[in-house]
Amino acid sequence: MAEVTYLEAIKTGLREEMQRDESVYMLGEDIGVYGGAFKVTAGFLDEFGPMRVIDTPLSESAIVGAAIGSALMGQRPVAEMQFMDFITCGFNQIVNMAAKMHYRNHLPVPMVIRGPSGGGTHGGPFHSQNPEAWFAHTPGLKVVAPSTPTDAYGLIKSAIRDNNPVLYFEHKYLYRRLKEELPGRDYTVPIGKARVAREGTDLTIYTYGWMVEQSLLAAEQLAGEDTSIEVVDLRTVHPLDKETILRSIEKTSKALIVHEDTRTLGVGAEVAAILAEEAFDMLDGPIVRVTAPDTPVPFSPPLEQAFLPNAEKIVAAARRLAAY
Repeated sequence: MAEVTYLEAIKTGLREEMQRDESVYMLGEDIGVYGGAFKVTAGFLDEFGPMRVIDTPLSESAIVGAAIGSALMGQRPVAEMQFMDFITCGFNQIVNMAAKMHYRNHLPVPMVIRGPSGGGTHGGPFHSQNPEAWFAHTPGLKVVAPSTPTDAYGLIKSAIRDNNPVLYFEHKYLYRRLKEELPGRDYTVPIGKARVAREGTDLTIYTYGWMVEQSLLAAEQLAGEDTSIEVVDLRTVHPLDKETILRSIEKTSKALIVHEDTRTLGVGAEVAAILAEEAFDMLDGPIVRVTAPDTPVPFSPPLEQAFLPNAEKIVAAARRLAAY
């Protein structure tokens, strides 16, 4: 099988799930005739028809509301946000309706909200955010952020098959930059399971999304300095995989947490809390974070470069922690 991009992996997973289950359908802005802002759904309208690939008005609240209602009636909607920044327009329905429906009424809500997030493309403050922490705080929601084509493929299939609402964050910077050969058609990645992207013994980097790639670059550079770095790709940011988090720190005793989202109350804070509460005796140094600062994402390319975490910043932090 030929290698495919991160974007093509998502597209393949979506197509296969629509072929497998007629209750799966898609809705969103410009996903039909235009094929999506990033062309993830190009060709789907011709293949599946207008009843299963629905172009919606420019209203995220309408998209989310329709998805919730149809999920309650037995469908499996996949709702696209043209940019995940715009998910705020459907925030109330996601956190107060979809997330609580099973708790309140014992009803499954099998829906996916997917779309591009993250920076690196000079999109400015309204097209570059990483809003996953807003939803990871909400009981009843599952939140995933794949970092590779294989995981993007396996997680979109698992998300669609899950009976709970799943938010699926695709990093737009990775869409056409990563390629892998996909496993077989029945391959899925379980939600709630991290993976060790690189084995190491001196220090663990906990990360997800685009920062996995940057952390692996940093680990490769540090390997030349005789520092062995383990990289744990969280993959699911809610629920977190405590077992893998703790197993890695037991081996390395030092933790560096990296995420592209802004610093305060990000996913990294919860990882740090897990380590402090459940692995304090294993730590041989402070828990360190490399994140974006607490500001909106700048539009200016030089300012965005200064804002975003990268391999260089990760290397500098890892050196200091390794020497502690």
